[in-house]
Amino acid sequence: MLTTKEVYMRNFVGRRQFLKTSGLGVLGLPVAGAIASTESVPLKLIVPFTPGTGIDTIARTIGPLLAKRQGRPVVVENKPGASGNIGTEAVVRSPANGQTLLVTVNTLVMNASLYPKLPFNPLTDLEPVTLTSWGQLILVTPTASAYQTAADLVKAAKASPGRINYASPGVGTPHHMAMELFKSTAGVSITHIPYRGTGPALTDLLGGQVECMFLPIHVALVHVKAGKLRALGIGSHQRHPLLPDVPTLKEAKAGDVNVDMWYGVFAPAGMPADQVDALNREIRAILASEEVRHAFAPQGMDPAGSTPAEFKALVQKDARRWADLVKARGITAE
Repeated sequence: MLTTKEVYMRNFVGRRQFLKTSGLGVLGLPVAGAIASTESVPLKLIVPFTPGTGIDTIARTIGPLLAKRQGRPVVVENKPGASGNIGTEAVVRSPANGQTLLVTVNTLVMNASLYPKLPFNPLTDLEPVTLTSWGQLILVTPTASAYQTAADLVKAAKASPGRINYASPGVGTPHHMAMELFKSTAGVSITHIPYRGTGPALTDLLGGQVECMFLPIHVALVHVKAGKLRALGIGSHQRHPLLPDVPTLKEAKAGDVNVDMWYGVFAPAGMPADQVDALNREIRAILASEEVRHAFAPQGMDPAGSTPAEFKALVQKDARRWADLVKARGITAE
């Protein structure tokens, strides 16, 4: 009579022999691929901002799905600080072996102009893998304010240059840069009050200490629905399904301002093209799923994939746009 150990070993050898002769492994993968994925180290997704942000949501949504497709653990690690520069540098300094990726937002290219002494160049030290989604910012004001429309705000700002204050979570954030583009386009002067994070900025906005600011849709939505904030316009070329009655800033006659935020995945520069392409295919397949669409929708984000080349062209074009604005407005974060 066989012992328990002998029975186990016989069954184990039988399974291995079946997989070998059938050419299949776990989930129908080749045996070699299955063994390699089991023994591989985890894939690390670095988020250069705090947990709970839209970027964090992207990483924690695609992470488990990517783990299933690749057959290896995927770990999300938050490395906030310096407007995303700390986490970004950690990826730049990582080996280009497919084990570390960056999930970030267009702040990446804004920082290239705002921080001239950066120890890395986000345009050459990172390899674009894929666009993941788009997000929108809306211009809001407390409902107690006198501004019923974006045109009212522009008119008041022109009548009293510098008197109106606006809040942002800090210098160089998309909220800050969006308002600077709005000011430039509308030809108005509105005074910047930078805060340390969205929370305190939003608190003072709701309290009427500041008169307006740009906010991501998912942050502003609950307060707009509750009647505490008034949405004056969306900084995009089209309206958003979550707030269909809110006009674009162009429709509101406050300037053709498009401050759509792109989100995407990057690898350290030097990763072989075939590995970049493989990751691109995997992530784009994930982005096309209903699961991702439902996860992104409450955040006001629209899933959108791209080829690595398309994403690279978008990143470079956006970098030039924000560099021109930073130079024209004399903005600095240092």
